Amino acid sequence: MIQSEVQDQVISRDELFHQWEGHRKLTRRTLEAFPEKELFTFSIGGMRPYAELIKEMLSMSEAGIEGLVSDKWHEVKEGDHFGETEYAARKQYLLDRWDALTERIAERWHLIPEGRFQEMTLAFGQYNDKGYRLLLYFIDNEIHHRGQGYVYLRALGIEPPPFWDRP
Repeated sequence: MIQSEVQDQVISRDELFHQWEGHRKLTRRTLEAFPEKELFTFSIGGMRPYAELIKEMLSMSEAGIEGLVSDKWHEVKEGDHFGETEYAARKQYLLDRWDALTERIAERWHLIPEGRFQEMTLAFGQYNDKGYRLLLYFIDNEIHHRGQGYVYLRALGIEPPPFWDRP
């Protein structure tokens, strides 16, 4: 008996994109729910303020989409996500960056070479894994930090957006 080398496909490239896009929309709504001051100052139990978590998500997703497209990975250093100071006191700046990156991801998505999701690659100079697993890590990281944002919002007496509502 000859075994088939065909792999079961559980999700298509477009379905995977729409999953990521849905998570990004929900994270943006979570960011929108934060009061300006608390976005940059509020924390619980030594966790970073939500603005810092947003900066990390932006940096990872920006470098991640470019890495998946080009296989050139820029190092993302912990705590040094923008190299800018303008963001420090402006929620709108973070929202604008989020929107611009979401648009860039949509534009670049179909430029990811065929087969990249199954290729082993060294991302950020330290994570050696298949492309699809790296992308799932970016998404998991966003979900994790969004969950922290939900805790912050609830502690501030603000109802976060429904976690299941990812249009």
